[in-house]
Amino acid sequence: MVKKFLVLLAEGFEETEAVTAIDVLRRGGVEVVLCSLAKSLLVEGSRNIVVKADRSINSDGLLDFDGIYLPGGVKGATTLRDDERAQKLIRAYKENGKLVAAICAAPIALERAGVLKGETATSNPDFRDHIKDAAYSEDPVVVSGKIITSRAAGTTLPIGLEILRQLGLEQEAKKVSHDMLFDFLMENRDKLHS
Repeated sequence: MVKKFLVLLAEGFEETEAVTAIDVLRRGGVEVVLCSLAKSLLVEGSRNIVVKADRSINSDGLLDFDGIYLPGGVKGATTLRDDERAQKLIRAYKENGKLVAAICAAPIALERAGVLKGETATSNPDFRDHIKDAAYSEDPVVVSGKIITSRAAGTTLPIGLEILRQLGLEQEAKKVSHDMLFDFLMENRDKLHS
């Protein structure tokens, strides 16, 4: 059975954190559906890149997925935190035992939804003080029960791979990592220049 993941896009989302994760999941065979919180299906990111979503936050069937992913971007994450429709959806995913993933500033939306209580989480370091309900970790990607969090744009590929693993797609995650040369990069990180 094909795994399905919902990605919430609010105006001002971080494009790298959205598109890279979508790419990794689709390479792993996951059906990814983009959901707009904006007034239209066209959602503008923080760097003025416009992405066309598949559905609106007001659509039916938004719980028919194995998990939900929230990209960061300060404006986008703030909207996800303050929008009651998004908050209700995040809580429903947690209550139904489905995966809930967020990166960078987006864990503030998980905090507001109350789904981090008793969990361990991470975020962009600038948002550490906003994470009060969870034990805070400095790790690049943190898995705590069904909650997956990550730090910033630079950790998008790792969170995408972790989502694949948490969906039970371990072999697909290995193949995607290999095909995208991520495993090669990790083996040769001492040769990178900052």
